Amino acid sequence: MRKLLVLSTLILASFTTAVSAAQVNVYSARKEALIKPLLDQFTADTGIQVRLLTGSGDALLARLTSEGENTPADLFLTVDAGNLYRASEAGAFQALGSEQALAAVPEQWQGADGEWVALSLRARPIFYAPDRVDPSQLSGYGDLADARWDNEVCIRSSDNIYNQSLVAALIEHWGVEKTEAWAKGLVENFARSPVGGDRDQIKAVAAGVCDLAVANTYYLGQMEASDDVQERTAAEQVAIFWPNQDSFGTHVNVSGIGLTKYAKNVGPARQLVEFLLSEEAQQWYARTNAEYPAVPGVPWSERLQNWGEFKMDKLPMKHLGENNAEAVKLMNRAGWR
Repeated sequence: MRKLLVLSTLILASFTTAVSAAQVNVYSARKEALIKPLLDQFTADTGIQVRLLTGSGDALLARLTSEGENTPADLFLTVDAGNLYRASEAGAFQALGSEQALAAVPEQWQGADGEWVALSLRARPIFYAPDRVDPSQLSGYGDLADARWDNEVCIRSSDNIYNQSLVAALIEHWGVEKTEAWAKGLVENFARSPVGGDRDQIKAVAAGVCDLAVANTYYLGQMEASDDVQERTAAEQVAIFWPNQDSFGTHVNVSGIGLTKYAKNVGPARQLVEFLLSEEAQQWYARTNAEYPAVPGVPWSERLQNWGEFKMDKLPMKHLGENNAEAVKLMNRAGWR
């Protein structure tokens, strides 16, 4: 009996050690501050350790590809459907294999064959100066190419994936010819050569450099919550116009996550993805980073509610990747640098 008790104790100790040793390795193109608190909560809830490596999406994908089957990465998290499409085309993912995760997120915000799922949504509307622009003058993205806004539009460069994906979406909606004509008109209306990031476009509207700008909404949210008084002041001087509410809706993109092709810790990795799609995690994204939940029915944060309801473009994310090459060529032909 004593031998049996000792053996049972050893088996239990071995099992406990194995459970506590469970881990997930994540390559993330999101900054640590925008994902680490959720990973820490996951560890606290499950005992599964999460090892996080952050960097640029392109650099991490190159690393993942070069490491091949020797990669320690179990999950790859990146932003923009264009980047997720590139990862998929590079063979970086395998089927996620979580019915729970795939059922939580609408199909248009998933990768082909369930290779990845969106974790959050980001809208890319038009920002305007309410003291200089009557929003009744606007209807959609097409207005950005209207001669009425000559020398009044700020937007970042054509090498930015967010702009490439917007153009890719317009190609799907309008076709190449109409989208190229629009891009040429947009370039004619530039208030300045494209420079800086999305926050810089919002700041330019506030400073009177231009009356209209295109940017992702979460940048406005970050500015509104900033410790920098100048950023908060600039955010107060702009308003959001939701484009194309009478047609396909405002362009929406995603941050997303997929199970790597050579993942070693598949079970814990799926658990983490499912946690990131829980109501708790989805609300954290909305509250902390001013992004929209990818899971329908999750309440929006107060900040998102203050910006108002709007019709989202439900275009499947695959088109943003499939049309990316054509979008880049079109932007170059239009003189968008």
